[in-house]
Amino acid sequence: MTVKLIDAQAALTFLTNQAAYLEPEVEKIEYPEVQYADLIPVDFSAPEWTKTVTYYSSDVVGKADWFHANARDVPRADVDRQRYETNVEMAAIGYGYNLEELSQAQQANVALTSDKAEAAKQAYEFFTDDVALRGNNDKNFFGLIDYPGVTAVMAGQNGAGTSTRWRNKTPDEILLDFNDNLTAVWILSGMTGMAGDVLLPPEDYAYLVSRRTSGENNAPSILNWIRENNIYTARTRQPLNIEPVRGLETAGQGGSGRMVIYRKDPKVLKMHIPMRHRFLDPMRTGPLIYEVPGIFRLGGVDLKRPVYVRYVDGIS
Repeated sequence: MTVKLIDAQAALTFLTNQAAYLEPEVEKIEYPEVQYADLIPVDFSAPEWTKTVTYYSSDVVGKADWFHANARDVPRADVDRQRYETNVEMAAIGYGYNLEELSQAQQANVALTSDKAEAAKQAYEFFTDDVALRGNNDKNFFGLIDYPGVTAVMAGQNGAGTSTRWRNKTPDEILLDFNDNLTAVWILSGMTGMAGDVLLPPEDYAYLVSRRTSGENNAPSILNWIRENNIYTARTRQPLNIEPVRGLETAGQGGSGRMVIYRKDPKVLKMHIPMRHRFLDPMRTGPLIYEVPGIFRLGGVDLKRPVYVRYVDGIS
């Protein structure tokens, strides 16, 4: 088939009209492989073009004491506030067509497919997910599963042959790894709150799902049993939230599997995304090339209260 090329302005107008139709539909798509929005509180409130986001970490200090009516030195409570700043950086991902593609679509009187716009949106989501969970060395961003300053301990050596690996442990010994470290977060925070979220390497998560607590047919899986029989649930009457996350299989000491215990609370941690991914106006970038740029701006994860996060390594 002979394709009659449309002129440059007509091609740009056609692409602009098509983009206006495609992009709102693309924004509605959710990608199940992307986890950051479910695992980390995300804050979109900062101005889109801000360079830094300032936040404060606070802690209550001071305690009541016995006091004599004639004394002058009344014990005082205060709030210890520390100021922090996190950088916000810009990244980009867009899509494009050449003049032949646009001419063919217009000649056949067919709409452009959303494949390219969807690919750009998916690339944004995967990029943001990676920064949120694993950080980015180029921008000195830190992620949830490997944040500096978080206490990292080895799992208990109570498995067969003093192994730390869950596949060598009984259900009770695995539960002990959960409860020992959930309790540690609770105690080290001064019993002011508890961590109720746990992230696991996918293979260890699958192992807990597929193994029963005993040989009885009606015995629960180790995962469901742990969700209901842990100190967090005992104290709050809420089930422990346990999720699989890619990358944890080698995130621990010596490349071992890591369990992340934390409290999903914006007072503990959050990620700033002042500008969500947006497509800009289509433009001509070459003799036969037309592009739809896409940009976004985000920061890394801000961990305000490290005491509510704990890493347990060596589980696999």
